[in-house]
Amino acid sequence: MTPPTAALAGPAVAPDVPLATPAPDQRPAPAPGSAAGPAGPAGPAGSAAAAGRPGTGGLLVLAGMLLVAFNLRAAITSLGALLDEVRTGLGLSGTLAGFVTTLPTIAFAVFGACTPWLVRRFAPARVLVVAMVALALGQLLRVLTGSALVFLLTSALALAGIAVANILLPMLVKQHFPHRTGMVTGVYTVALTLGTSVAAAAAVPVAHAFGSWRVGLGVWAGLAAVAVLPWAPLALRAGSAARRAGRTADASARPRIRPGRTRLGWAMALYFGAQSLSGYVIMGWLAQLFRDAGYQPQDAGLLLAGVTAFGVPVALVMPTIATRLRTLRPLILVLTLASTLSYLGLAFAPHDLALLWVILLAVGQGAFPLILTTIGLRARTAEGTVQLSAFAQSTGYLIAALGPLLVGVLYEATGGWQAPIAFLLAALVVQTGAGLAISRPRYIEDE
Repeated sequence: MTPPTAALAGPAVAPDVPLATPAPDQRPAPAPGSAAGPAGPAGPAGSAAAAGRPGTGGLLVLAGMLLVAFNLRAAITSLGALLDEVRTGLGLSGTLAGFVTTLPTIAFAVFGACTPWLVRRFAPARVLVVAMVALALGQLLRVLTGSALVFLLTSALALAGIAVANILLPMLVKQHFPHRTGMVTGVYTVALTLGTSVAAAAAVPVAHAFGSWRVGLGVWAGLAAVAVLPWAPLALRAGSAARRAGRTADASARPRIRPGRTRLGWAMALYFGAQSLSGYVIMGWLAQLFRDAGYQPQDAGLLLAGVTAFGVPVALVMPTIATRLRTLRPLILVLTLASTLSYLGLAFAPHDLALLWVILLAVGQGAFPLILTTIGLRARTAEGTVQLSAFAQSTGYLIAALGPLLVGVLYEATGGWQAPIAFLLAALVVQTGAGLAISRPRYIEDE
């Protein structure tokens, strides 16, 4: 068997182009009644399509994806770690600080929905470069201001870059690594998880070392700028390829894929939303639950970090397993079982077996890499992937935004954790139902 590194280092990457023409799939199938044979359509249109086909991804593309993934949560978790200092420095009210913590899910929903429109008009590599520039610029500008309003606007700019990159990564995996989707999705999910943890852990020490919260936030702008470098040459080549192929001529003739009008699209959105809701609740409230159970604050924080630590191997293997199964039903049920047991344990015995509940939570949170992989598995083309990714993530993040808020209301109203955990179990029922709906193989283009 070819070693993974050798396979990834294969042929040079063909430049990508705006998705005005169908992107090829590893199992191409002509539409019924089409005159196109296995070799593709004849004539100039067929030549243009062939010219724009993306090749197997190389190490440069993989490195670029990992750098982008590492950046996708750093701007958020670093702010969370320094929120008290930012509130003091900018004079933010409690309400405004609460809005800052809700802004990511709003931005992911709003700006993520615009991504398909962008990739129909510009090459994905170019869109990604602009997204990373927006992320770097937004993070830099927000630490240079003393205005709360400007801070919010520049944070929104940074989050817009993240939102677009969120949608693009599954499509780029499909485009550049069609035969390695599971492995590459697993690797970039691990990079995302590590970036989340490193930014949260390092923001405060960096701020203390330099004596300013602005440095603790601003340092991540440099990392976002580095993520631009692997994609810049691809973006330049993509522009040249698009001009040669004349892709914009048939953009208006393309039948548009509309996941919001399909059962598959809504099932994907519900699954993404329900698993994201539980993830945000865990990140926001799990440490408090353990503190209420009698743990010291530092130990409660370590248990929360354990969910991320144990989740790394789960994120690495989950996509590969998913791509090798004929149906995702067994995985869906295993993840549901793990989450159910962890929730019940946290409700009735949070102190005695805390480590076991953390491990089960980490397994249950494998739903995140699973749904990212499934986005690619349920689309034949790169265009279908980006449309499905945009709808599932944008709608899902709107659902997820309600989670921490409702858990906070239930916790405050009841003074305990049984009611919030009952809410999480109800969300898990919705997640499982949606998961079973997306478990059997089918494609968004056929809906």
